[in-house]
Amino acid sequence: MSIRRIEPGHRMSMGVVHGNVVYLAGQVGNPDEDVKAQTRTVLAEIDRLLAEAGTDKSKLLYTQIWLASMDDFAAMNEVWDSWVDPANPPARATGEAKLATPDYLVEIIVTAAV
Repeated sequence: MSIRRIEPGHRMSMGVVHGNVVYLAGQVGNPDEDVKAQTRTVLAEIDRLLAEAGTDKSKLLYTQIWLASMDDFAAMNEVWDSWVDPANPPARATGEAKLATPDYLVEIIVTAAV
């Protein structure tokens, strides 16, 4: 079975397609944005990468969301709820974690069918 890497770099690829599944790297927003704007930026990038893999958000299987603070849970969900396909919501986990820099407020990782 072949493996296709999307935007491979020295350290990591933005996505990897194996069989009928695409695994995206964690996506973060712009450091100067609030959590809602970062979430919108992240979801737009996820849409772009899923399209590159030949799929879309209706095929999401699993999503893992990391927030720098669970205080931002409601604000992030407001953006998420307006984006996610209500007929095809993925399994999802959300937790609080120290992200790569203090400027990142949300990181989202998705796995989708192709």
